[in-house]
Amino acid sequence: MYKLTPILMLAAAALHAEPLTLKVNLKGFKSDKGAVEVALFDQAAAFPKNPEKAIAKQRATIAGGTATVEFRDLKPGTYAVSAYHDANNNGKMDTNFIGIPKEPTGASNDAKGRMGPPSFKDAQFTLNAPGAVSISVQ
Repeated sequence: MYKLTPILMLAAAALHAEPLTLKVNLKGFKSDKGAVEVALFDQAAAFPKNPEKAIAKQRATIAGGTATVEFRDLKPGTYAVSAYHDANNNGKMDTNFIGIPKEPTGASNDAKGRMGPPSFKDAQFTLNAPGAVSISVQ
């Protein structure tokens, strides 16, 4: 009988890993009007300015100043989440003439940008088991 080395055992476990679920709890909405757009990223190059490159997106209603979405069938890895309150329900994030959002935004780890959007590094988290993140949308 063959013995598996620890590295081979980890590789075998990774191949058979169960898909993970990430629950995103959003709070801080000043209004329940419109909806919240939430995007999940697994790469820094796309975060958060290129939502079309997100690995998953969801739109949710807001009730009582909060909303929740779930991303399912995820692999273990490093992720970041961005969100914006589509207050006027037009399906896009409204910005001013220099690109600053006119609608409330948020990111995982409540990451804030300096002279621009938050970085992937500041918003990233590791998902190795089913989990949850909370985001304050401001």
